[in-house]
Amino acid sequence: MLTAERTFPFLAVIVSLLAWQSPEPLLGLTGAIVPLLTIIMFSMGLTLRFSDFRRIWQKPQPVALGIILQFGLMPLIAWGLALLFALPAEVAVGLIIVGACAGGTASNVMTFLAKGDVALSVTMTTASTLWGVFLTPFLIAFYGRGYTEELTHSGIIDIDTVGMLLMIAKIVVLPVGAGVLVNRWLPAIQKSVSQYLPALATGAILLIIAVIVASNADELAVISHSLILAVVLHNLIGLLAGYGIARWNGNTEVEARTIALEVGMQNSGLGVALANSFFSPLTALPGALFSVWQNIAGAVLAAFWKWRTERQIQRALSKDDN
Repeated sequence: MLTAERTFPFLAVIVSLLAWQSPEPLLGLTGAIVPLLTIIMFSMGLTLRFSDFRRIWQKPQPVALGIILQFGLMPLIAWGLALLFALPAEVAVGLIIVGACAGGTASNVMTFLAKGDVALSVTMTTASTLWGVFLTPFLIAFYGRGYTEELTHSGIIDIDTVGMLLMIAKIVVLPVGAGVLVNRWLPAIQKSVSQYLPALATGAILLIIAVIVASNADELAVISHSLILAVVLHNLIGLLAGYGIARWNGNTEVEARTIALEVGMQNSGLGVALANSFFSPLTALPGALFSVWQNIAGAVLAAFWKWRTERQIQRALSKDDN
């Protein structure tokens, strides 16, 4: 598990470069994005128990704070950055879609590596995923209304908020629910496949990234520095604000790390699927870039926090010895 996840940032960069240089073999796989994301969500469900959902009531304050920041802060930051850098309408909507999505499952692994609260991370991901079924379409429509009106009038898209909600339910709720039920009622199956789940989910995410990069190879060749900067700032502001607000709110260091990673790391795979299904391939580009960058930034931040924790432990042990 750790091997697959530790190397994921590097693999994401490698597959992105390969897909950019040789996009042709992947161009016919655009339709596989939704099934691949369904596999990822089912894999997540297989790692969850009904007790994970009960933790929401046992520890409501950090979970509630994480959800408020997730859906209150990230789409607002995306909208502000789109205005600040004057991004084209299709790209701006793509950035807003990423901001409006729930936390990604990669945050759970990064939390583990960062010596955070893994149980809290899983609970927050689960809660934000369920809330996102209703909030994500609304937030995309709210923050993107100026851009979507422009795209609708130009004939590029035709917004279907209800269809978007139903698609999120199909991609998220059904496979996650199925995974939880299999874990509960067919534990032998869950146990036999659990060791393969990290590699399966990692492979699926990498393939999604590769397909999106290949589909936008021409656009990537002339990609603007403003879009790259907007994606990087979107992620970093989310991480820093999540941590800072959590500490200001009185949460522990461990809880603050967990909230920061949950808020800053989005379910960009879902964002890519929504962009491809309801908008245009160009709209999926911010999601693809975010997916690559957030795992690099998350891995670096997790390594720093782990190092700092280990130093604190060593200092404490040295004091005890003295």
